[in-house]
Amino acid sequence: MKEAYRTCKNLYIKYKEVINYLFFGVLSFIVSMVSYYLCRLCFDYLVSNLISWIIAVVFAYVTNKLFVFESKVETKAKLVKEFTLFVGGRIFTLVLETLILCVMVDMMKINDMMVKVIAQAIVILTNYIVSKLIIFKKQKSNKRSKGRETL
Repeated sequence: MKEAYRTCKNLYIKYKEVINYLFFGVLSFIVSMVSYYLCRLCFDYLVSNLISWIIAVVFAYVTNKLFVFESKVETKAKLVKEFTLFVGGRIFTLVLETLILCVMVDMMKINDMMVKVIAQAIVILTNYIVSKLIIFKKQKSNKRSKGRETL
């Protein structure tokens, strides 16, 4: 039993970032889908998608920063830059998701909830790539920054 635990723990440590991203990606997906569904009670699918996107982006930023990429920035200016890049990346995938929804719902007449699930899968993968390579990329260690407060 200890060996199985140790093996699982080692695998988690080795693939921590991907596992955490998938876990919080699923939670972001749930946040997005629940908020989308609730918004659909009052709004059309495009307005609902925008509202659910805003809610999911805020949730995703916090979880990605703290638990997935464990980003630490040294100044408030760098925090603002990081958040701006994050939102910019998410705007790109919002446009992608909206195009998918418009084409598949309006033109192809496919059920919007089914299309939303497909679009979310594409968006989650794209968001990981953008976050990993651009937003939360690991900075080279700077000896002078040691001991400074991180945000």
